[in-house]
Amino acid sequence: MYRTKTWMIVAAMACASGISFAQTASSPQNESGPMSTTRQPLVVVTGASTGEGISYLPFTLMKEHKLVEKQAAKYGVQVATEWQRFPKPIPMREALVDGKIAFAAGGVTQLLATWELTRNTDNKVKGIGTLNSMPLTLISSNPSVKALTDFTAKDKIAVPTVRTSIQAVVLAMASEKAFGKGQADKIEPFTMFMSHPDATKALINGNSEVNAHVSSAPFVYDELAKPEVHKVLDSYDVLGGPHTYNAVWTSTKFHDANPKIVEAYIAALEEAHEMIKADPAAAAALWLRTENIENITPAQVEAIIRDPQNEWTTTPKKFMAFATFMNQIGQMPTKPASLQDLFFGNIKGGD
Repeated sequence: MYRTKTWMIVAAMACASGISFAQTASSPQNESGPMSTTRQPLVVVTGASTGEGISYLPFTLMKEHKLVEKQAAKYGVQVATEWQRFPKPIPMREALVDGKIAFAAGGVTQLLATWELTRNTDNKVKGIGTLNSMPLTLISSNPSVKALTDFTAKDKIAVPTVRTSIQAVVLAMASEKAFGKGQADKIEPFTMFMSHPDATKALINGNSEVNAHVSSAPFVYDELAKPEVHKVLDSYDVLGGPHTYNAVWTSTKFHDANPKIVEAYIAALEEAHEMIKADPAAAAALWLRTENIENITPAQVEAIIRDPQNEWTTTPKKFMAFATFMNQIGQMPTKPASLQDLFFGNIKGGD
């Protein structure tokens, strides 16, 4: 069973300590050269929606190897990073828009919802890259469930957030494919909120009403190792290929006021991806040590990292497919014209 420790540094700590959080438009970065060595570093806070699972591995490397600090120094900017986990997406969105955090990360649908809510404001939120492409897997311990159409009111499917999470939206997509157009909400009554670690525990122990879970790495590997648990479908099948699982975004105000920090952050994310691909064993060992993971070996984690389905990339995949579907079912009133509407100009390629 996986148990994780929390990235516990809170944005408010920066304010309480008197450290400047981030420069604003009224206090632009020093474009002429390195910052004074006597000046306190800018505190750059990243929020992660739950932050659970190996999908946030790039953040582990960025944090532990101080990659943002390293890349920022190349731009002559002195920064210090802090990392915060948000159990629910709304507080993270509010913190980003209010300037309490610099970057936010989570599922595809969270970025799309945040873009929709801020697109007509002076602080529109857009993506800067992705953490990975990974499949989501619907699993069940009910032997009668072989396909989505077999679920009944007796079943309870765990998702991190009902209706709006990427897990819930994938279920809605699968529902339309299985039951027909206009049936996106067919399975929704069978879903319930539960974190990935709690859902894994409930499914394996069998002492809960939850008997299904839209799971992801590393939890799904543990769950499927149990003979009574089986795969029903995965999101790559539903979307017709690999898709982004987690992305990173920021606000227009922070992006425009802090161009060097944004560029450094993107470079740090790309460096983390290269480190993961170059030495999966080292990345696995670091993740196990920092996340306090129990009952899984370094070799097992390395195998997850190396799994071809789990791609470490900053390139967005299937974003427009998610946006189009969410627009069709009324979750996203505005359909973006292209990927460029959703991401800042650093993104090249993707869909």
